[in-house]
Amino acid sequence: MNFLIMKTTTDHEIISKQKALNKMKNNALALLGVAVLLFIVAIYFKIPMLQAFSEAAMVGGIADWFAVVALFRHPLGIPIWHTAIIPLKKNEIGENLGSFVSEEFLNREKLEIKLEEFNFATKASEWLSEKENAVKIANLVAVNIIPGILKTINDEDIKRFIQIQFKEKLEAINFGDWVALSLEPLQKGQLKEQMLTNIIDVLCNELIDNKDLIRKKVKESTPILTFGLADKSISEGVFNGLYDFLNETKNPESDIRAKIDQYVYDFLDKVKNSEEMRGKINNVILGFAGKKEVQDYINGIWDEIKLSISDDLDKGDQSSIKNNISNLIQSFGKGIKEDQAMLHKINNFIKNDVLSILINNKKVIGDLIASTVKSWDGKEVSEKLELEIGKDLQYIRINGTLVGGLIGLVIYAFESVYHHFVF
Repeated sequence: MNFLIMKTTTDHEIISKQKALNKMKNNALALLGVAVLLFIVAIYFKIPMLQAFSEAAMVGGIADWFAVVALFRHPLGIPIWHTAIIPLKKNEIGENLGSFVSEEFLNREKLEIKLEEFNFATKASEWLSEKENAVKIANLVAVNIIPGILKTINDEDIKRFIQIQFKEKLEAINFGDWVALSLEPLQKGQLKEQMLTNIIDVLCNELIDNKDLIRKKVKESTPILTFGLADKSISEGVFNGLYDFLNETKNPESDIRAKIDQYVYDFLDKVKNSEEMRGKINNVILGFAGKKEVQDYINGIWDEIKLSISDDLDKGDQSSIKNNISNLIQSFGKGIKEDQAMLHKINNFIKNDVLSILINNKKVIGDLIASTVKSWDGKEVSEKLELEIGKDLQYIRINGTLVGGLIGLVIYAFESVYHHFVF
């Protein structure tokens, strides 16, 4: 859409310039036509002064028409010597232009003076600090650059890259060491005891809340011949046994608690000191990460990111991405503007490094300009230049007609005075 708008705008400008050029050509031609008409009138009515004016005006207008046309093409299509100068001499023009730019513009002394006068860093920071300018850049990035990148990149390549990075990062992590380090505090102090007590409390509460479920499961498991007579006593026995066991476990001095403590201690010690155990932990986690469900989730990350970016950019002025870019640019400009050391560094970088690159490659730049001009089509170059400067050149024709006529009058007056006094 933006390309079409840009193309339409360019075409409109070309049409406007062509109309202006044609208008000036017609004006110059009309003035020359007036001179021809005056010449006919002067001959018919035998008016010497008017004849002298119109003759000189016609000569001046035609001569300047020839001179202007000869720049761009052969007058009347006749290949007269030294005409169609621009299309025939474009290679020499390109070489001279390249040499002129490299020698006159890419001159260290001149550029250093101009750069110091211009103070690029300050002007750039001031320009970026303006909200309007920051918004323009943000619009350019949000409307053209980001969507272009999203359309250009291959989704499968991005997903593959994410998968590889995810796998490499996981493999680089020793989860066994992490688990051992995180569980180490459980071997010391009251933390382990408190955790065990809390777990047992939860189990006791769950046991009480599920008493009816225990009775139901017991009933489903007892023989039909008992007619349910033993169900209640069995379920009560199971419930009371489990409850007593858990209550006994709550006691830090009990044998059961000691066995649990020892089991936990042995497990933590293996995690901490056994390479085999840590390897098993790593394998379990990596195996989990390799499951299809996890892989599908990772693949979906890029789709979600891309969709979120597109949805946000569609919000226009309400886009968070665009507004954040704008604020970032504006803050960046203000930050540089207030940092004299940074301003000095940027100016020095441009003055020294960038300038050195330009100076060291000025011949390359000159050759590039020359080769670019040489690659242009001669006729096309001539037409484009005429479109740009042809309108102003038509004033040469107009001035030539008027000035020629005035000179004709001067010559006629001089001739009349001469004949009056001499003869």
